[in-house]
Amino acid sequence: MRQKRAKAYRKLMALYCMSFGFREPYQVLVDALMCKEATAQKIELVKQLGNVLQGTVKPMITQCCIHELYLQGPSVQPTVDLAKTFERRKCNHKEAIPGEECLASVVGETNKHRYVIASQSQGLRQKLRLIAGVPIVHINRAVMVLEPPSDVTVSAKASAEEEKLHPSAPEVNALAGPGPGKGDDGEGTEKRKKRKGPKGPNPLSVKKK
Repeated sequence: MRQKRAKAYRKLMALYCMSFGFREPYQVLVDALMCKEATAQKIELVKQLGNVLQGTVKPMITQCCIHELYLQGPSVQPTVDLAKTFERRKCNHKEAIPGEECLASVVGETNKHRYVIASQSQGLRQKLRLIAGVPIVHINRAVMVLEPPSDVTVSAKASAEEEKLHPSAPEVNALAGPGPGKGDDGEGTEKRKKRKGPKGPNPLSVKKK
């Protein structure tokens, strides 16, 4: 990988780490099409994922994607063997559904488990671009590519940074402190008025009658 591209990818992953809480090892959900493409192009999938994401990775695959490969017969056995080396991610689908739908349901609406998606499905990638904080990887002409952040991701990042610039309600109250005439308990307390006029003698110095 060229140094310029590696630097850009490192900066991009730093964005996901700082703004969306990603951390190594990155959990990478791989679909059946990505496995087939990697096998066809003779790409070392795990090694290339590590290079592109600029860190350690944990490749994962769902049972639905494995089932999708099984349905294609013995001709894709090398691809099945590759997929079996990945950690199995439970998708909780009692009956297998298409891999594209499966991965979309696992990511959900917020990608709360912070998955990186490695997919050759254009339809799936298009859906995931509408969710903030979803890094997407695909293969283009035998070269693995990390997509630039979507508009939704950039907008969510800007909103998060804007919130950090403004103090929260509890912080505002703490900075304001107790109001005038208020004690530590927050209740109004009047200051004791000083007596005017000459002071009386010290009662300890007065002789008893």
